[in-house]
Amino acid sequence: MSSRPRGTTISRVEITNISSHGVWVLTGDKELFMSYEDFPWFKDAPIRKVVNVEEPTPGNFYWPELDVDVGIDTIEHPDRFPLKAK
Repeated sequence: MSSRPRGTTISRVEITNISSHGVWVLTGDKELFMSYEDFPWFKDAPIRKVVNVEEPTPGNFYWPELDVDVGIDTIEHPDRFPLKAK
């Protein structure tokens, strides 16, 4: 008897907090903070759009309703990636 392939991998990324300072993202065993100063796309976005996040590849997060794509390296070291939306 052979086993059937398992279903699609479920993203392990989750928004754990949204505050007046920024957004916290939980992935695996890491919780990361994205300040609005470094990630302005989230500041005025509706909560339902911010919590709708996917992890299409490990360590890469995508917010489809905001068309924002951010990697763990960018979150951990925003000074290395100074491009910001206006």
